[in-house]
Amino acid sequence: MGEYIMTLDEGTTSARCIIYDRVGNAVSVGQREFKQIFPNDGWVEHDAMEIYSTQMAVAQEALLKASLTYRDIDSIGITNQRETTIVWDKETGRPIYNAIVWQCRRTADTAEWLRDQGYSDMIREKTGLIIDAYFSATKLKWILDHVDGAREKAGRGELLFGTVETWLIWKMTGGAKHLTDYSNAARTMMFNINTLDWDDEILSILDIPRAMLPKPVPCAGDFGETIFELFGGKLPITGAAGDQQAALFGEACFNEGEIKSTYGTGNFLLLNTGNKPVYSSSGLLTTIAWGLNGEVKYALEGSVFVCGAAIQWLRDNLQMIKKSSISENFASKVPDSDGVVVVPAFTGLGAPYWEPDARGAILGIKRSTKKEHVVRATLESIAFQSDDLIKAMEKDLGRKITDLKVDGGASLNNFLMQNQADISDIHIVRHKSIESTSLGAAYLAGLASGYYKSIEDIIEIKDIDKEFYPAIEGEERQRAKAKWHRAVEAVLALAEDEVF
Repeated sequence: MGEYIMTLDEGTTSARCIIYDRVGNAVSVGQREFKQIFPNDGWVEHDAMEIYSTQMAVAQEALLKASLTYRDIDSIGITNQRETTIVWDKETGRPIYNAIVWQCRRTADTAEWLRDQGYSDMIREKTGLIIDAYFSATKLKWILDHVDGAREKAGRGELLFGTVETWLIWKMTGGAKHLTDYSNAARTMMFNINTLDWDDEILSILDIPRAMLPKPVPCAGDFGETIFELFGGKLPITGAAGDQQAALFGEACFNEGEIKSTYGTGNFLLLNTGNKPVYSSSGLLTTIAWGLNGEVKYALEGSVFVCGAAIQWLRDNLQMIKKSSISENFASKVPDSDGVVVVPAFTGLGAPYWEPDARGAILGIKRSTKKEHVVRATLESIAFQSDDLIKAMEKDLGRKITDLKVDGGASLNNFLMQNQADISDIHIVRHKSIESTSLGAAYLAGLASGYYKSIEDIIEIKDIDKEFYPAIEGEERQRAKAKWHRAVEAVLALAEDEVF
């Protein structure tokens, strides 16, 4: 048994490899960005071959940095951007089209058609998802409909579909394994989360051949071995999970009712609901958290499309700050936002609003407005959006949520975390490692391989970095939230205005 676990973390903008020791310390990291492709307005693509080559390059880089070989690695865990859709030729191993990324809105019309046909309740009951272009099903249909000869080839069993972890596993095993884990399958809008299998009724509606779909399996187990050529020897792949489910696992939210928030490019809140799916009345998604040791755990999920991306927008587009890290300092220079409210709906609004046509706005600008106010209001908008999700979860649960575990790059912003505690009236825990996504994949792989004996081993190695407690009165909290909701109402009204 090797002393370390290798995690492949394939994100939306970069590929990373992190090698962890037994107590969850990162001993080596490799990271490279890859190209973002925007063919049309609202369209987002990646080159799937570049995803694979970049991911393998950073794995080699991480090994070299630490002077390690494959013999030092116990097993590999994979975590990935979810919903992103890849179709490739079974014989050549070449994609027939670019990967269509989860952010891509090109299939909004197909999603609308499904809703108009009255399929919303059926799809919600079976998949736990709200019909939206966000998920893989409509993206897969688009590729089959728009790539010459694709439908004919798919019908003959010549094409394969997968989300990113499926693609990586297939490539790394030399085509030996065409698998998906339950957590990623649950994000396709084709997977029945109750039967744990592809749903034939949905496949029929979308005209998607079952034969091109991967076999769904638990998140910890045998995903095959890497081909010899990659690392100079074979390595077992024993864990796989979508990025947000992996983060839930990495935060050790193993018990029903525990919740985490990942402040990354977007912000994703997941709540462990235990062994049964809980269906939301508040616009949240029901999903599979993980499959482990013969059990399936479910979760409620809400997403804020723009989180860290809002800080990047301040830096790159508005050039108000030179580095993302100094946004905290800027926000702290002023006592409040001076009435400014930012609604960063750059790609629509997610849960609980689900308005894809919404666009961003800066409201309340006065002659006295300074860039510090805009920076502060932008950070506050992240907390407000997250609070909307927390309150939706509380409504579905029928009780108040008192504790929140946080991770992701933006969780290092102390102003944002304190603002979140204040606005949501919640106790926040930030662990010393904020790399919960990749850690979750490592934990799953390690549990499957025997590297870890039980989840108790994992709980013991989680160390707290900082805690945040609410520091404002209820009246101030309500005033701030009322102003935010009025701003959102204005943005939603504009979304319905054909002029905009």
